[in-house]
Amino acid sequence: MLNRTSNRTRPARPRIPPLPSVEPTARARPWSRALGLTGVVLLGAWLGLLVVGDVRAPVGPMDTTMALRPSLTGGTKINVSPLGALTLDSHVAPVRLDVNVDQLDPLRSQALVDHPERLSGLQDEVARDVEHGTLDLAVRSCVAVVSGATALGLAVYRRPRPALAAGGLALVLLAASGASAYATWNPKSVLEPRFSGLLSSAPSVVGNARSIVTEFDVYQKELARLVTNVTKLYDVTSTLPAYRPDPSTIRVLHVSDIHLNPASWKIIGSLVDQYKVDVIVDSGDTMDHGTAAENGFLDPVRDLGVPYVWVRGNHDSRATQQYLERMRNVHVLDGGRAETVAGLRFAGTGDPQFTPDRSAAHGRDASEELAGDRLASALRDQRAAGTPADVAVAHEPSAARETDGEVPLVLCGHLHHEGTEMLPYGTRLRMEGSTGGSGLRAVEHGEPAPVEASILYFDRDSRTLQAWDAIKLGGLGLTTAEVSRHLADENRPGAGASHTPSPTGSATSP
Repeated sequence: MLNRTSNRTRPARPRIPPLPSVEPTARARPWSRALGLTGVVLLGAWLGLLVVGDVRAPVGPMDTTMALRPSLTGGTKINVSPLGALTLDSHVAPVRLDVNVDQLDPLRSQALVDHPERLSGLQDEVARDVEHGTLDLAVRSCVAVVSGATALGLAVYRRPRPALAAGGLALVLLAASGASAYATWNPKSVLEPRFSGLLSSAPSVVGNARSIVTEFDVYQKELARLVTNVTKLYDVTSTLPAYRPDPSTIRVLHVSDIHLNPASWKIIGSLVDQYKVDVIVDSGDTMDHGTAAENGFLDPVRDLGVPYVWVRGNHDSRATQQYLERMRNVHVLDGGRAETVAGLRFAGTGDPQFTPDRSAAHGRDASEELAGDRLASALRDQRAAGTPADVAVAHEPSAARETDGEVPLVLCGHLHHEGTEMLPYGTRLRMEGSTGGSGLRAVEHGEPAPVEASILYFDRDSRTLQAWDAIKLGGLGLTTAEVSRHLADENRPGAGASHTPSPTGSATSP
């Protein structure tokens, strides 16, 4: 009994209070859970698109595969294996539309060969096929991202609620991406595609300058036209179709800053043949030191088969100019001299400086501007005489800018990168990169300089620039190729006759 009493009266042991919770850790848990869920959603949605997000759809006579892929910039990529690819800046969103042309259906293509009159309705058929394919792709992509995120969420969390939350968030993410693509959709992006691979050397895929200006209206018809023309590339003979130049279009090849690179002549000759060029314009720095010993380098100009319009650059000497003046197909422009060549009237001036050692002569900018003023004065005289120039040519951009308001287009080079600028009084300045890949300077920097040239398309009646193809080839030791098409703003669909082009960018830094 005594023991039981003593046990009842024994004081209770003091309780040890719990450790206080660490506030930062408590706050960090929701963020870590949110980050983890975000990772599951993104990875699951991406896996879902890769596994089940593709849609096989017939587009005209072709079998294609359409898919959405994660991307930082968006856009549309049309892969035409093995010819290459076309890239369009169609939208800005975290997803890119990929269209892979898998093969040409032999039965449908043979039907077109047997009944060529069906080609007239092929564009409408392609437009319908593209519309049905994109609708199927939208539905399948929704199922793919929800299934992928939900399945991965279930595998990670092993509970249905967070797995369903991951699937719902993936659907919201896809919907937001779709809204962003819709808000930024640019149906005219197909007017300025970028070509890579063998398509870089197939200008007939996108048609001639007049058809680009007058026939391209909406995105589906544009895409249909591209697919239709690619169909012709896949004809039963597996050869490129004959390129039929538009008789109203004059093609001008603009080159510059060859800098004694012998490989340039083969590239120029290939472009002349492929694009059916009517005249070549060289805006100077063909040589490197301008010595008489270098003159033999110019001999291939005789064999190009087309007229060659040339102005002197700061690496070209008077001896260089005199050597070219003796060639029958060369038209040397200097001091504002104007000549009509291949249906266009060119006026130009040589560079007032001769700096083969790359020295910066005192008063250089002033002398360039003075040469530009003299060229502008000659252009005014030509207009007053009733023979206005269509194109002015100078080497330095600072000289070229002085012709603003006196001529529709002025061509130049010197800075070794291409660019286009609308000057304040309406003259378009088109600057070419180095067609010689900067010559020996190609090895001075970490990356080899690209080889650049342009094909300019002029309407033969109005003698105005309609469009141009900017061609960029990989520099020393590289084999890449890219062609991007650009339309003059005033010639875009919907532009009025009184439209004044706005600046499209400047190129002023060396």
